[in-house]
Amino acid sequence: MFKKEKIKDLHYTVNGQISAADLQAAADEILTEYGKKAKMPGFRPGHIPLSILRQKYNASAMSEAVDKLMNKDLNDYIAEKKLRLAGTPKVDLAGWEIGKDVEYTLDFDVLPTLPAIDLDKFTVTKKTAKLDESEVEKSLENIRKSRSIAEKQADDYKAENGDTAVIDFKGFIGDDAFEGGAAEKHHLILGSGAFIPGFEDQVIGHKAGDEFDVNVKFPAEYHAKDLAGKDARFAVKVHEVRKHKLPELNDELAKSVGHESVEKLREHIRTILNEQYEEASKREMRNELLDVLADKVKLDLPETLVDQELNMAKQEHDRAHAHCEGDCGEDHKWDEKKERKDAERRVKLGLILAEWGTQNKVEVTRDDLQKAVWAEAARYPDPKQVFEFYNKNQNALAMLRGMIFERKALDAMLTHVKTKEKEVKPEELFKQADVR
Repeated sequence: MFKKEKIKDLHYTVNGQISAADLQAAADEILTEYGKKAKMPGFRPGHIPLSILRQKYNASAMSEAVDKLMNKDLNDYIAEKKLRLAGTPKVDLAGWEIGKDVEYTLDFDVLPTLPAIDLDKFTVTKKTAKLDESEVEKSLENIRKSRSIAEKQADDYKAENGDTAVIDFKGFIGDDAFEGGAAEKHHLILGSGAFIPGFEDQVIGHKAGDEFDVNVKFPAEYHAKDLAGKDARFAVKVHEVRKHKLPELNDELAKSVGHESVEKLREHIRTILNEQYEEASKREMRNELLDVLADKVKLDLPETLVDQELNMAKQEHDRAHAHCEGDCGEDHKWDEKKERKDAERRVKLGLILAEWGTQNKVEVTRDDLQKAVWAEAARYPDPKQVFEFYNKNQNALAMLRGMIFERKALDAMLTHVKTKEKEVKPEELFKQADVR
C-alpha cells in the first residue's frame, strides 16, 4: 500500500514503494508466461531458461511489472477508500533504475459524491401552444409540392419564383475562373436559397436562350476561404424553364402517401405536429431544468475533467476558425475565462445526470439506440453510410449512448419536479436549440 498521501478537495497525491525483490518476482512471472510461447534458436518453446529470458526481455518485463504492481496498489487504495477515479493518474517514477526499489508518485482526481437533490422543490415552465390549422394545410401543400411535375415552358416564358431553371454557369473572380464554380444543365429551383444570396433573384425574369451575367458577393464566412467575402461574376445561360404543376389535393394523393383519404391524411399530420409541439415543449423544460441544476446543486468538480472538456472545446474552436488566419473578429475570439466557465457547467451537469441516472436505474436499451441511429440516418441521402459509421466506430456509438442516457435521465427528473403551464405562440416553442 501507499506510504504517504496528500488530499486536497478531489485531488489526491499518493506515494508508494515497490521493493526490487518484489518487482523482480513480478517480472519473472511475466517472463515465465512469455517463455511458454516465445521462440528462440536452440530451445524448444516453453523450455527457455528464465536466465536467458531475463537477458533479452527483462527491461520490458520490468516496465510491465511496475505498471501491474502500481495498479494493484491503486486499486486496493480506491477500493478501501471507496473512491472513483475521474481520469488516468499521472505517474512519476522519480528516476527509477532497474535493480533498485521503485519510489513512485501518483496524482489523480476522483469523482465527487452527488448530494441529495430534492426535485420536488424545483419548478419548471411547461410551454403549450395550440395547433394552427394553417400548419396542417401548409404540410399538405408541401406534400403536393414534393409530388409536383416540372413541365417545360415555351421559350418566351419568363422564369418566376418557384420555377426550375435549367442553366449553365461559370464563375469568375475578376477575370479568372475559380475551381468548382461551373456546371452544365444544372436544375436550379428559384427561391430555394440553394445558391449564393442574390444569384437566384437575378435569374428570375429570364427565358430560354438568354445569356447574361450574375454579379454576387460570397458571404464573409463562406466555407471556401479563398472565396469568402469576394465579389464574383457568373456567366449564365438558360436552356429551359420548367413550371411545377401540383397534383390535386384528393384521396388519390392521400393514398400515394399511405392514407385512405385526405381527411385521414389531415388527422395523421395533426398527430405528427402535436407530437412535435410536445417534444419542443419538453425540450424547453429540459433546458430550464438544466439551468436549475447548474444553479442550485453544489458540486466540487475534478479539474482533470474540466481541463479535458476545455481542451476539446479549444480544438473544436480552432477547427471552426481555421480559415480565419487569426482574424474572425472580436466575437469569434477564444475567451479562456468564458470557455472555462462553460466547460465547468458541462462537466457539472454531466456528472449530475450520470450519477442521478445511475442511482435511479435509468437505462439505454438496444431499442433506444436503434431508434437514435435510424433518426440520424434519416437526415442523410445515403442512410447506409450512417449505419456503417456506427458499426465501425464504437467511440461514436458510446457518445450517442451517453447523449440518450442524459436525455432519459432528464426526462425521469421532470416527472418529479413541479410544473406551471404557460400558453405561447408556436414559434416560441421552436426558437431554442436542442438540449445542451
